[in-house]
Amino acid sequence: MSKFPRVRIVTSADVSPEAAVGDGSSIWHLAQVRERASLGENCIVGRGAYIGTGVIMGDNCKVQNYALVYEPAKLADGVFIGPAVVLTNDTYPRAINADGSQKSAQDWEPVGVTIQTGASIGARATCVAPVTIGAWATVAAGAVVVKDVPAYALVAGVPARRIGWVGESGVPLTPGDADGVWVCRTSGARYIETDEILTKESV
Repeated sequence: MSKFPRVRIVTSADVSPEAAVGDGSSIWHLAQVRERASLGENCIVGRGAYIGTGVIMGDNCKVQNYALVYEPAKLADGVFIGPAVVLTNDTYPRAINADGSQKSAQDWEPVGVTIQTGASIGARATCVAPVTIGAWATVAAGAVVVKDVPAYALVAGVPARRIGWVGESGVPLTPGDADGVWVCRTSGARYIETDEILTKESV
């Protein structure tokens, strides 16, 4: 009997028996999920994607084709990782030490990218560890993130800079009826900006 009876794993995928995969998840062609990775329920790992050793993913995450999620990344619930996204894990990468010897696992300390609830990383974006992407933020396609991104921020460019705000529906917010008020045209939700920090107005 399969270790993952309620999970769809295609035959060409490489999923370590030491990984934990939540019910309802799907792992597609040529994807690799390494040992001690932990995926929540109803996650999708697309073709050719890589989930590194010990990576933690919450429920309802989507990792699209050929994305590289290196350990020790942590993804909260509902995170979207677009095609060919890279989450790095080495602040000062080198193949060899200063004495010319080849680096081993003992010669460096991996650092991870943290992505909070509902955030989205666009296609071919790179997040350079250690950075934190705030809840419901959106990183535009092709961006290079080298510093923390606040919740609800829309960032773009190289290096990434905030160019606006997005709501939980994912669309850019528009100015409201007072200074510091932003409105989602899809849901009608209102957000308050204070000192470049956005919070959702309680109902």
